[in-house]
Amino acid sequence: MSDAPAPVFPPLFHGLAVYGPADPFAKACTQAMLGCDAGLVVYNHGADVLRAAIVFAPEMPLSQAVSVVVACGVGFQNALGALAPPEVAVHLHWSGGILVNGASCGRLRVAASTDDPAAEPDWIVVGLELSLIPPDPEAPGASPDATGLYEEGCVEVDSVTLLEAWARHTLLWVNRMLDEGNRPLHAEWQGLVQDVGKDISLALQGETLAGTFVGTDEDFGMLLRNGEVTDLVPLTRILEQGGG
Repeated sequence: MSDAPAPVFPPLFHGLAVYGPADPFAKACTQAMLGCDAGLVVYNHGADVLRAAIVFAPEMPLSQAVSVVVACGVGFQNALGALAPPEVAVHLHWSGGILVNGASCGRLRVAASTDDPAAEPDWIVVGLELSLIPPDPEAPGASPDATGLYEEGCVEVDSVTLLEAWARHTLLWVNRMLDEGNRPLHAEWQGLVQDVGKDISLALQGETLAGTFVGTDEDFGMLLRNGEVTDLVPLTRILEQGGG
């Protein structure tokens, strides 16, 4: 919505609005490739969906730096938790999906300038897409596995305020990661991640992975057990082709 007020971001963050069909995630990746400063938040307020993306410039190998997507996910949960009624539950899929009251309501996306886990990326972009209304608002219940934020008792949650809160809470978790490592983030995320202990099937980069999701390692890689064998699926596997 072009008439929405401009969000106010925390220090070191700065906003760039895009409109209509423009994709903030793609725009943020392009800006990052052109050498924009870290902390750029590209956003697009629609009547039915909130889309935004943040540019980061980590100073560590990609295998560790990609954990920023977890910080963004926990930051989103903390932000919505502070604004929504207390009965609204937010959970996160390991691969980026966002669940509100058990139904799919959006996703996080991540791209980087490199796909080499040992290389230090020039930039990482994390995108947020959040449905504000259900896929088919004229037919409530038609898509029971998908929902919109306003359908889940969050009509009073202003999308601009939520975007501002997401940036603030994400920044807090990124700073904690830098100061304290992944342990505090891991402890918070463990209570939010979906399907631990369950049999899952996951499509990643053209490959379908299946097994029992038994947990994660210190860098949030998925531990997937099949029989007596437990495989590690690194978090870098969820990277999209947005960079070099």
